[in-house]
Amino acid sequence: MGKALDDIKILDLSRVIAGPFGTSMLGDLGAQIIKVELPGRGDDGRYGFPTVSGVPVAFMALNRNKRGITLDMRKPEGAALLRRLVQHVDVVVENFSAGTMAAWGLGYEALAESHPRLIYAALSGFGQTGPYSDRTSYDIIAQAFGGLMGITGFADGPPTRGGGSLGDFIGGTFLAVAILAAIHYRERTGEGQMVDVSNMDAIFSMLDNWPTVYAMTGRKPPRLGNQHAFVTPYDCFTAQDGYLVIGIGNSRLFRELMTAIGKEELGRDPRFKSPQARLERHAEVNAIVAEWVAERRVDEVLQLLGPAGANVPCAPVMTVDKLVADPQIAAREMLVDLPHPKLGRIPVTGVPFKLSRSPGKVETLGPELGQHNDEVYGGLLGLTAQEMDRLRAAGVI
Repeated sequence: MGKALDDIKILDLSRVIAGPFGTSMLGDLGAQIIKVELPGRGDDGRYGFPTVSGVPVAFMALNRNKRGITLDMRKPEGAALLRRLVQHVDVVVENFSAGTMAAWGLGYEALAESHPRLIYAALSGFGQTGPYSDRTSYDIIAQAFGGLMGITGFADGPPTRGGGSLGDFIGGTFLAVAILAAIHYRERTGEGQMVDVSNMDAIFSMLDNWPTVYAMTGRKPPRLGNQHAFVTPYDCFTAQDGYLVIGIGNSRLFRELMTAIGKEELGRDPRFKSPQARLERHAEVNAIVAEWVAERRVDEVLQLLGPAGANVPCAPVMTVDKLVADPQIAAREMLVDLPHPKLGRIPVTGVPFKLSRSPGKVETLGPELGQHNDEVYGGLLGLTAQEMDRLRAAGVI
């Protein structure tokens, strides 16, 4: 079976996390991706993360399913090579600061002159327009400006960044969706276009509808830690040997929870009968559940409250060491071992979307720096070995 995007070619100029994650998702679905890195150094994503025997394993996992070349497009010959490469692809992706590519004469308008079907996707911290467009950004900047930090954390502590590089991964996801939309539009019209994705915009759009609630009611979202603004109990609880979460979204589930913990009468108690009543007494409700959980081990709580028991929403707080051995992760093929010449194998995350007729697949690790220079420059552009040697000596590739 063919993959959904195996007829799409992408020139990926992005680096670090956000852009590479977005393009990797498209590569999982079959898109043919050429990753471009700076000669001699490469993507900053190769550095700063743990390595194994000098191998940047996080980089290789994130940039799976890509061929890799080196190119300094700031040099005139490098820019000329980029223009030639663009003629062979459907999509160009970059995540430089707004205006950088245009300043090099390689922005959307310049490239689309000779390739009107080109889709040019730019991901940046604040987008290509607006008073913040010239600001630089990292994940924590985007989370702060986009509002995610403002609603994350405990009431008695400072705002907290979402775990990992959440803001970058959100931006990369939005980038992939926008590219797919542009591809679909081009199928209908034959026209390429500029795709402008801002990490701030992406995060702002995911604030649990609080912009609307505030605009209409004047109510601002509180920082509640693991609790929920509108239902309770909905929190993380401490058992004898670890943590677990319980999320009770309606009165029926509350009654079933109370029955399971031996407090059936509280499920009918007027003080706790409605969601609003429980919210008004959330500290008391949480304390009742917390006391019961604290007397038990995690597995016991999950057995009593999970599908084999009361069947209320609950889960252990999983850590990476447990997830890599988890049967659900295995059943969904969300961890895939790929061969590596030095390390033997490197496990990477699998394809998170399952298509019945055109399934995606993780097939190759991220490339070594310049690994496919000969294949791309020689095979695609027809450069001779002598030409490539000269370009290498000049620091162009």
